Amino acid sequence: MTVVVITGTGTEVGKTVVTAAVAASALAAGRSVAVLKAAQTGVAPDEPGDAQEVARLAGAVTAVEVDRYPEPLAPATAARRAGRAPVRPDQVAETAAKLATEHDLVLVEGAGGLLVRYDAAGGTLADAAALLRAPVLVVAAAGLGTLNTTELTARELGSRGIELLGVVIGSWPEQPDLAARCNVADLPDVAAAPLLGALPAGASGLAPAAFRATAPRWLAPRLHGTWDAETFTVRQSP
Repeated sequence: MTVVVITGTGTEVGKTVVTAAVAASALAAGRSVAVLKAAQTGVAPDEPGDAQEVARLAGAVTAVEVDRYPEPLAPATAARRAGRAPVRPDQVAETAAKLATEHDLVLVEGAGGLLVRYDAAGGTLADAAALLRAPVLVVAAAGLGTLNTTELTARELGSRGIELLGVVIGSWPEQPDLAARCNVADLPDVAAAPLLGALPAGASGLAPAAFRATAPRWLAPRLHGTWDAETFTVRQSP
């Protein structure tokens, strides 16, 4: 895998911290990493965005944005309201492909969910992934409702012929409720793809050195980690 596209089942599910964990684990494995934020919204020109947050947590990554817009809205809406040109899927794909010639791994982080619109023509992160022929990693919530949004995302990827690499739980609670514990076993079934990790709630609050040292324990070997899905599932079984 040279390029991996990272999307979520919605907003605030932990895409950025998962991206940082994947980047940190790949760096620890000796790989060079670039992180591309397809469209950053909700930040001022001089404020750090998601790609910069990944660099803060993970370390020596190349952090790139295609463009950014000040209002915290869907990229197409944010671009329109700012009177600016939108980010197109082909721009995302071209930028990622160039980064892939210079790095071992390129992580492309989307905004919101898979079908959030980037331009007036309805272009999405899924279109960028298709142009890149890149697998998609889905970040999902732990609790009630996540099975529906995860399955919808997985089905959409399947309908487009895009590989679903797997699912990572973006924030695993310290005291998971019954729904979360059952979801550990059910998520791989509804996604028809493996569970590749679970990040503890509050992971982004760790000091960068602690985050980098611990990140591989949260992710499966396919993501350069040591986390074991079977052991985790057994431990959480109600």
